[in-house]
Amino acid sequence: MDVTTQKNWILRFVKGIVIALGFILPGISGATLAAILGLYERILNFLAHVTTDFKKNFLFFLPVGLGGIIGIVVLSRPLGFLVEHYLMVVLWGFAGAIIGTVPALFKESVRERKRDSIDTVLLFISLIGGFLFLYFMGDIFGTVPANFVGFIIAGALLAFSVLIPGISSANLLIILGLYAPMLEGFRNVDIVGVFLPMAIGGCALVLLFSKVMDRLISNHHTRTYHCILGIVLASVILIVIPPVMDYSEATVLKVIVSGVCFVAGILLGVWMSRLEEKYK
Repeated sequence: MDVTTQKNWILRFVKGIVIALGFILPGISGATLAAILGLYERILNFLAHVTTDFKKNFLFFLPVGLGGIIGIVVLSRPLGFLVEHYLMVVLWGFAGAIIGTVPALFKESVRERKRDSIDTVLLFISLIGGFLFLYFMGDIFGTVPANFVGFIIAGALLAFSVLIPGISSANLLIILGLYAPMLEGFRNVDIVGVFLPMAIGGCALVLLFSKVMDRLISNHHTRTYHCILGIVLASVILIVIPPVMDYSEATVLKVIVSGVCFVAGILLGVWMSRLEEKYK
C-alpha cells in the first residue's frame, strides 16, 4: 500500500467514525455527514446496485464500515455521557462543523449545471418544510417498546438517516423512546437483542428505498441536492433550538465553551472539505 493509498484508507476510516456520530447524536443525520464528506452519492449508488462492481466498492467502503462500527461501539459510551451532561457544547460544536462544510455542499449542488429559480424555490420549500416536520415530529409519532420489533423499527430509521440527509434518526428514536435502550445495547454490544433486529430493519428499508434516492440523484442531481441543502440547513437550526437543545442549565462557562466549539467546528468543517477535495 503506497503512501497516498494509505492516507486515503485512513481518511475513509475517519469518515466512517464521523458518519457513525449521525447514528448517536441527536439532531445529526448520517446522510448529511456523508454528503458533507463527499461519500453520500457513492454510498447511495452502492446500496442501490450492490452487485455492480461489488469487490471494488466493498474494498472502498471497508474502512468506512470499520470506522462506523468502531465509532458506534467505542464512542457510544463517552458520547452518551457528553450528550447527557454537555449537550449544548456538543451540539454547538457539530452545528459549527456542518456550517463549515455547507459551502462545499453548495458547490456540489451546481456541479452539473447552474442554479436556476426552481432550484432556489425547492431549497426554501425543503428548508421550511423540513424544519416544520422535524420540529413537530414529536406530535406526529408515538412511543415504541424497546423489544425485537421495536429495534427493527429503529434500524429502519437509522437507514433513513443514511439515505436522506437532514433526517436525524437519533431525534426520532428519542421521541419513540428507543434512543436510550439503543445506546445501552451499543455499549453492551448486544448482538441478538439490538444489533440483529436493527440490521434487519436497516437492510429491509435500504432494499426498498435506496433505488429511489439513487434515481433522483442520477436524473435530477441539481434539484435533489437543493432539496437536500434545505433539509441540511433546517437540521442545523433545529440542533441549536429547543426541544433538541436544552438551555435550562446554561451557564456563562458553557456559553463560552459552546462558542469556542462552534468556531472550532467551523474550522474543522472547512478543513475536512479541503481535505476531501485533495483526496477526491
